[in-house]
Amino acid sequence: MKNLQPNLIATKPMRGLLMLALWALSALALAGPVAGTVTQLSGPLLAKKANGSTKILSLKSEVENGDTLVTEKNTYAMVKMIDNSTLTLRPGSALTIENFSFDDGKPDGDEAKFNLVKGGLRSVTGLLGKRSKEKFALKTPVATIGIRGTTFIVNYTPPPPPGAAALLGGLPSAGAGAVPGVPPSSGSGKAPGPAVPLAPPGPPPGLHIAVQDGAIVVGNPGGSLGFSAGQFGYVPSPTAPPVVVPANPGIQFTPPPAFNASTAPGAGAASSGKSGTVDCEVR
Repeated sequence: MKNLQPNLIATKPMRGLLMLALWALSALALAGPVAGTVTQLSGPLLAKKANGSTKILSLKSEVENGDTLVTEKNTYAMVKMIDNSTLTLRPGSALTIENFSFDDGKPDGDEAKFNLVKGGLRSVTGLLGKRSKEKFALKTPVATIGIRGTTFIVNYTPPPPPGAAALLGGLPSAGAGAVPGVPPSSGSGKAPGPAVPLAPPGPPPGLHIAVQDGAIVVGNPGGSLGFSAGQFGYVPSPTAPPVVVPANPGIQFTPPPAFNASTAPGAGAASSGKSGTVDCEVR
């Protein structure tokens, strides 16, 4: 038994190395395939991993399938996908890369699935969207967007919390001709009371879309409608039909100038001289 004791002691370091190797292999197995790279950044950007961990991203950081990208209050972030498409997230957004698969020689394996949890982004289609339009899907809380060879901006504004909605609904009406933010006069010559709180400025709750290149068809159980380059669309809810709005309803998308060097202009400067061929579909 004394002769065996050194052998037993010698196996302990080997066991530790073996456990370390197994841990490394499991970590690699949990990491998703690389889907793109951060190419422009104006502030903090986080990636919430599928395993629950969180990672701070910087320029040239890789993003993987399963990542949820979260931009902070003043952050714009551009991600160049492996097919040369780009996604530029606006501040206060969260986008999950559910799956992005692209291989130059294997179009049958193409797939692009995203989930816009909140906020907004600008999408410029790459090779995958041009050759496999039916395999692109950007889900939002009220619609799913399919694209091909197009550039568009999308922004989702959630409805106010129930408490806030009840508060706004219980406020007295300002009456016809009233100026927002200015309390109505009582007609008694007395100084007006405190200003009545109003709803925060910005676009109304729902999905807002600005088409910059190509054309789109927007549809949900409430109906469907086509939009061409230079037009703006609005989907109030998952069951309400989409409508055309005459001008930018308040979509704020103003990344730093460097972000626009190789992409389309902002939402308010959408070109109207493009073809009307439908190449983007919102379901």
